[in-house]
Amino acid sequence: MPRIPAAERRVALLDAGLRVVAREGLAKASTRAIVAEAGMSLASFHYAFDSRDAFVDELIAAVVAREQAAVLPAPEPDGETTLRDLLEAGLLRYLDHLAADPEHEQAMLELTQYALRSPERHPLAVAQYRRYAELAESALATAAERAGATWRVPVAEAAGVLVAFTDGLTLTWLVHRDDDAARAVARAAADALSRMAETP
Repeated sequence: MPRIPAAERRVALLDAGLRVVAREGLAKASTRAIVAEAGMSLASFHYAFDSRDAFVDELIAAVVAREQAAVLPAPEPDGETTLRDLLEAGLLRYLDHLAADPEHEQAMLELTQYALRSPERHPLAVAQYRRYAELAESALATAAERAGATWRVPVAEAAGVLVAFTDGLTLTWLVHRDDDAARAVARAAADALSRMAETP
């Protein structure tokens, strides 16, 4: 059997872990279950990650990084000229990302709950939401720049509102799988966020 490069092994284990967490919950996502899903040995896991908590932390980072491509404004404005339009387009891209692979977000919700259940794991939830906030700040700053708009509130405050909107959008869609209702929420969120900025 050919030797798998270390970087590829880590990615394969993270993908396998995400599938196990989404399908069975974090409580059943043991290192043995993860390596079985990945078709690897237990030694492969311990070679790639120092601990299960280190694995969970990297899993969170990996999923947030994947979301970044979905949420950040596209390199070209694609005809969107106003801040509101850019915000709505970003939220709709996120919704498409969610609908295409809901397992990712189900796993993230599971990971958040896991981290909140005990004080020693709480920093994992804090880190998860810090990454969400950083992603939201980057998206909002880029959208405002492209639209020639200026935030009337600190961009970190607007980012907190965006994270809250996407949390609600995510959970509601996962429960109901109603695309039309989710798009209506995205439009309302774009309206509300755009009113937090001065636009040309």
